Amino acid sequence: MAPGTSSFADFLAAHAPDLVPGRRDLPATNAADLAPHGTTIVAATFGTGATAGVVLAGDRRATMGNIIAQRDIQKVFPADEFSAVGIAGTAGLAVEMVKLFQVELEHYEKIEGTVLSLDGKANRLAALIRNNLGMAMQGLAVVPLFAGYDVDRGIGRIFSYDVTGGRYEEHGFHSVGSGSIFARGALKKLYRDDLDETTAVEAVVQALYDAADDDSATGGPDLTRRIFPVIQVITAEGGRRLDEAEVGAVADRVVGGRMISPNGPKADLEGGDL
Repeated sequence: MAPGTSSFADFLAAHAPDLVPGRRDLPATNAADLAPHGTTIVAATFGTGATAGVVLAGDRRATMGNIIAQRDIQKVFPADEFSAVGIAGTAGLAVEMVKLFQVELEHYEKIEGTVLSLDGKANRLAALIRNNLGMAMQGLAVVPLFAGYDVDRGIGRIFSYDVTGGRYEEHGFHSVGSGSIFARGALKKLYRDDLDETTAVEAVVQALYDAADDDSATGGPDLTRRIFPVIQVITAEGGRRLDEAEVGAVADRVVGGRMISPNGPKADLEGGDL
């Protein structure tokens, strides 16, 4: 049982390959409509210096074809103390991958006696996604969004991926999932370099609202059931999930504003009047 490597995923693949999500045999058919899918994840960096950080948020809806499979799924998870991952794609496989990623980071720390850099964590997640390529080709893709606080550089950072495990660093903000095009469009108008934690949280909730407004697979704030986005904030002090009361207050404020202005806040236009 000697580990032999600092990668728990490699250790698992060598000793129990049937437990690795991407190693399972599937029939030669597209299985995309047979499993619930998570949808929209958004992230935005904020602050500078001691106030720097990143916020990662996800809606709560999972779909299976044209059916709402679940209204309160969790799609944002802490990876370790200074990073988090949001999942889009096949929900069951994505949750398994996140759990494996969490163990991967903890295993590395115990074997090597040190913590992986944020770039190292992003690379490890890319390898796990690459191992799932066979399933992705059959419609069971997992496309996460990874965000964290870089202790060495003192800034929040965001990483996106494609189904082959390609890793790309995003700057300022990003979104993945079925409603991502609408969420990114909203953040493009709302994002500023001088956002603080409070305004960054409100910006991502506004972006998820806009995504839900145009994408049927994305769930907006559910005021009746009190189901709100899962929001993880990561700073130099570590990561924390905002509690239901905090997110509920932001959602109530956003929905209240939409009652007055259904299309949301307007971006400031510079360079003259309309």
